[in-house]
Amino acid sequence: MRIAIAGAGNVGRSIAQELIENGHQVLLIERQPRMLRPDRVPAAEWVLADACELASLEEADLAGCDVVVAATGDDKVNLVVSLLAKTEFAVPRVVARVNRAENEWLFTEQWGVDVAVSKPRVMAALVEEAVTVGDLVRLMTFRQGEANLVEITLPPTAPYVGQPLHAVPLPRDAALVAILRGKRVLVPSQDDPIEAGDELIFVCTAEVEDAVREVVLGPGSVERTRDSR
Repeated sequence: MRIAIAGAGNVGRSIAQELIENGHQVLLIERQPRMLRPDRVPAAEWVLADACELASLEEADLAGCDVVVAATGDDKVNLVVSLLAKTEFAVPRVVARVNRAENEWLFTEQWGVDVAVSKPRVMAALVEEAVTVGDLVRLMTFRQGEANLVEITLPPTAPYVGQPLHAVPLPRDAALVAILRGKRVLVPSQDDPIEAGDELIFVCTAEVEDAVREVVLGPGSVERTRDSR
């Protein structure tokens, strides 16, 4: 894919390096000359320009990009870049960095954002994931809350421990996409049994999260979770 990244600070450069290593073409757009450091990511295409200016984006051929990443440290800039990328250049996928948690509600489809990445939310989710057993932890939100990546670490008391996956009656709009067992990552099949301590990774809509929790952790788990909070 051809991917444009607005903002060539530490975050933007790190994203660029990772994407290049995965075989993608990366364009870094930076408006501050002192931040223009092609030697840091030599395989990327570098452009000195203001990503909030329509003419600069036209010159950079943003319309030819598959993805735009708004990765600056300014939420206002990231929103403007996202809106221009989506409305003026019809970029299929726009990912935006959220710097301040109180601004997260702005990063929606109305501003051209397909995926908003909030550092406070991601860090909180990683903390919860590391210490929580027997509850559902939301790791990431896709497309403004229509679907979430969630994790449940199975306690020994979970009702389907030791049973194959085909015995677990997951609700509609929920899919088990991976099982983390120790250091292994397992692709689930219907005949695989689940074990205590397994980390189950689901993609599901927000509406069925409680139903997933109820099935996987047993009756009353939703109420117990709410009471504990």
